[in-house]
Amino acid sequence: MDWFNVIVMAVGLAMDCCAVSVVQGLNQGSWHPRAVLMALIFGTFHCGMPIIGFYAGELAMNFMSRYAPWIALILLAGLGSKMIYESLHEKDELQRANWGFWNLIMLALATSIDVLATGLLFVPYPDWLYPSVLTIGVITAGFSLGGYLLGSLVGKLKLNMEMVGGIVLILLGVKIFVEGMFL
Repeated sequence: MDWFNVIVMAVGLAMDCCAVSVVQGLNQGSWHPRAVLMALIFGTFHCGMPIIGFYAGELAMNFMSRYAPWIALILLAGLGSKMIYESLHEKDELQRANWGFWNLIMLALATSIDVLATGLLFVPYPDWLYPSVLTIGVITAGFSLGGYLLGSLVGKLKLNMEMVGGIVLILLGVKIFVEGMFL
């Protein structure tokens, strides 16, 4: 284990959160202070899940390798479908992005459940666990905030970005499912 591997792994793990953050930014269309909360929640989940995976050991690996793709697919497809449905119905501009705490927790869980198994990589390198998960959390939070900002800039185009965002979430769930089941 070395820092190059940790950083490359952290960037790879942050991509799902970045994609979801872009969707939230697209839906909002402008800066929203809760983007910082979203980034912190995503970073915290990405920091905590490998620790849980590390201590859960083989039991978690067997469970997660079997069910993580299904859980991620169901959560992301459900959220994406809800976004598509809502995009087809008029609503108040203030409701464009769902900033509810539990919605952010669900998004964080859906995007970090596969990170749980990453903790097993640190079993042979226990001294690397805490510095690595801190790095993973910080990079994830940064990519989440950056993704939100990118999405909010593109969101100013006033297209039906909520529908696009819903489709992106469903495709992200399918990607996680396919990777977990077939690759």
